[in-house]
Parts: sequence; C-alpha cells; structure tokens
Amino acid sequence: MPFKHVLLTALQALESHKSRSALTILGIVIGVAAIIMVMSLGKGAEAMILGEVSGLGPETVILRPGNSLTDFTQTLYSQTITKKDIEALKRKQNVPNLVEIAPLVITYESVEYQGDLYRPSIMGAPAEFIANLFDIGLSEGHLYTDDDIDQEARVAIIGSEIKNDLFGSSRAVGKQVKIKDKKFKVIGVFEDKGNVGGFNIDTLVLIPQTSVQTYITGTDYFAEVMIRADSPENAEKLAYDVEVTLRDVHDLSFHEENDFNITTQEETIEMIQTIVTIFTSFLITVVAISLVVGGVGIMNIMLVSVSERTKEIGLRKALGATRQDILNQFLSEAIILTSLGGVIGIIIGASFSFLAALILSQTVAEGWEYIFPVGGSLLGVGVSAGVGLLFGIYPANQAAKKSPIEALRYE
Repeated sequence: MPFKHVLLTALQALESHKSRSALTILGIVIGVAAIIMVMSLGKGAEAMILGEVSGLGPETVILRPGNSLTDFTQTLYSQTITKKDIEALKRKQNVPNLVEIAPLVITYESVEYQGDLYRPSIMGAPAEFIANLFDIGLSEGHLYTDDDIDQEARVAIIGSEIKNDLFGSSRAVGKQVKIKDKKFKVIGVFEDKGNVGGFNIDTLVLIPQTSVQTYITGTDYFAEVMIRADSPENAEKLAYDVEVTLRDVHDLSFHEENDFNITTQEETIEMIQTIVTIFTSFLITVVAISLVVGGVGIMNIMLVSVSERTKEIGLRKALGATRQDILNQFLSEAIILTSLGGVIGIIIGASFSFLAALILSQTVAEGWEYIFPVGGSLLGVGVSAGVGLLFGIYPANQAAKKSPIEALRYE
C-alpha cells in the first residue's frame, strides 16, 4: 500500500477518535511546552545578564575581597581590600596598564527628606568613573570631584526614582537629605537608566567613598574595586599585575591562597554562560523524563486502541492489507499524534514564554528580552516524533501480528 494512503488512513482513524487523541498527546504537549519555556527564559536571562556585564567594557577588571567568586555575603563583609591596597595599585611601576581605579563601598541605609523615607542602595565611588563606566548622564546638577573625595564632602547624586519619590516634580539639587542622621547635599540627579552592571541606577545614591566610610559605615575597607586597563587586550595582564601586587602587600606566602579574587569581563561572561547552560540542561533533563512518561501513556492508550480495533484490523487484512500496512498505519498514528503534540506544545510554550518575559521586563527584571528558541523548537518536534516512533512500535507490532481470522471473530 502506498505510504500516502497509509497516512490518510491513519489521519482518518485519529479524526474518528478525537477525544482519545487529545488525551493521548496531553503529556507530550506539556513536556514540549516546558522545554520551550525553559530554553526561552534561560536564553532571556542569559542575554539580560550578559548585556549588563558587557556594559562594563571588556577592559574592566573587577577586584573583590575574599576568595569566593559566588559567595556574595563573604564578598560584602570581607575586609581584605583597604586603602593601603588602593595606594599600592595606583603606583605605575606596580600596575603599568592601569588607567583608572574606582574603589567601591556598598551599603543600604534609609534616605530621609522632610519625614519621607526611601531605602536605596548607597554606593561610595568616584563619580566621574561611574558615570563614564555606566554611560550615565545627569538630568540635574553636576558630578562631585576628586577634591570632594579627598575632603570627605557630604554630597550625593541620586537616581531618578529616588528623586521622584522624595521630591516629586520640584528640583532636588541644592536640597539636603539625611542618611544616618548626617546631612548630605544633593548636587545631581541621574537620568533614567535602569539596570547596568548589576546596579539599578534609578534607585542608587552615589556618594564619595571616603564620605561613606567616615559618616555611614565607619569602615576602611571596600566591597569591590573596578579597574580599567588601557586596552581590552591588556585586561589579562592587568589582572596578573594586580594579583602580584596584592599578594605582596598582603604578605602572602607561595603556598597561601589569595584573600581576594580578580575577574576579567571575559571570565565573568564564561562563568555566567556555564551556569545558565548547567541550569538549563538540568531542567531539560527533568522535562525529558516527563516526555518519557508521556510516551508510556501513548503506548498504553495505543494498546487499548489496538484491542478495540481488532475487528477493523481483521477486516483490513481480509481485504488485502499486509502486515507491513497495518504496522505502518499504527506507527504513523503514533508519530502523527506526538508530532502534533510537539507543534501544539511549541505554540503554547512560546506564548507563555512571551507573556512571562513581558511580565518580568515590567516588574522585577527591566530589560528582559523575549527570545524564541529555534533550536529548542526543532528539538521539541524531533523528540516528539522520536517518542511516537519509540513507544508506538510495540502497539503497532501487536496490531500487525493479529490473525485476520481470529480478528474477524473478535467481539
């Protein structure tokens, strides 16, 4: 029998059992939809994070206290990077490729203005460096200077969201806010920027790092140091020179581990991609198990179908259908069902992924992009067809083996 005729016969059989067909493919639909959602959201998260990291520039090297790249608590509260280290790194003979260095102090305190409170992230850092690094402009006022840093001036530049929340439509520059009962003069307001390099600029207060240490934290150590090389090509050499210099300053022996960590942007990007890949692979493996379960369900329902259609099989064989024709028909039914389930799963998964990306971009993760996983879609259809083939062979073979005489006697 021509394959076209086998295919048409299979489609007619599926159409005559619509409810059963729908129930049969439900597991496949859910499994493939889950694959599409996992891959789409995973790619979206990766693109957003890499976009923020890339905004720092390939020539930027990040120095953090502690020897852990992933333990944020250790990094935030370690005290191994101090003013002494910054002075050593500024010496040209130690790190010749260094062109800019920005020691950062990061803390969280309430900002008060006329009884209204806002609790933002407070960053102590050189203003010009941060503005250039993150490509941020001002909607009001001006940046503070190196003299302000040296003099521990109580001045602040605030994000647009803080300005709107505390000052509304009135001008913020020239007003004074309170942080830990100390008055700070607002000298600038950042333009709307959103998330850059892991910081939400709109909810950030930028203050000279010396002022933060003296008036807010009472410490002399830094949470992070951003260092820029004279070119992207020299970022690796810069990182090496920084490591050698700090090991010497910290008097670490050859066998002692670093009490700090240094990462280039290339290393950061590789780490993020590895984490996303591992996480996505784990979730896809879990989803694949559900597809196998769905395949077992298809096999069971197909076996029931074979049993119910015993007389039909006998009649077709009596009219000349061969064992191969029967095998092809039931196998085609299984593959068509699972492939259809795959296509429906792709549509549902893509729709929910788009909706999730839209919600995320407007709530917790500004800048989240919807990415349709073309590779995931092809994988979904391929896996669906494969499940149909794998779990449809046994029921199809059972149907093909039936004797036409015994089948026609079946009631």
